[in-house]
Amino acid sequence: MTRVDFYVGKTTSLQARLLLACKLVEKAHVRKMHTYIHTDAATTSAQLDGLLWTFNELAFIPHALAPCTDDSVKVRIGHNFEPMENCDFLINLSNEVPPFFSRFERLAEILDQEEPILLAGRKRYLFYRDRGYNLEYHQLQL
Repeated sequence: MTRVDFYVGKTTSLQARLLLACKLVEKAHVRKMHTYIHTDAATTSAQLDGLLWTFNELAFIPHALAPCTDDSVKVRIGHNFEPMENCDFLINLSNEVPPFFSRFERLAEILDQEEPILLAGRKRYLFYRDRGYNLEYHQLQL
């Protein structure tokens, strides 16, 4: 069963949420996990794509926008793509439950203090809880 972690930051900034996603991707990359980052739109996917190249000058995280046919790429970003294989870690930056989340071993839901983000996050928390998923909650100091 998928393990679901909620990460809730103290800001109201999309940029802060994207930076947190980058840090989670970096940890997953070190562990050689296949990671898919699900966003809400092509613009968010493109913004995250650029940020992954620049957020840490010492890190190199090969990644691609989905769909990507290169099997050596372990990190993919997309908003209208459904991963069918290599489902280790899913990072959700959208306001919806990804319909394919249960294929993944782990799911990270990243929230901030913006009211629509929090409300949608609460609904997703109840969705997962009501279906018996193991939930962890992390209140961040950032």
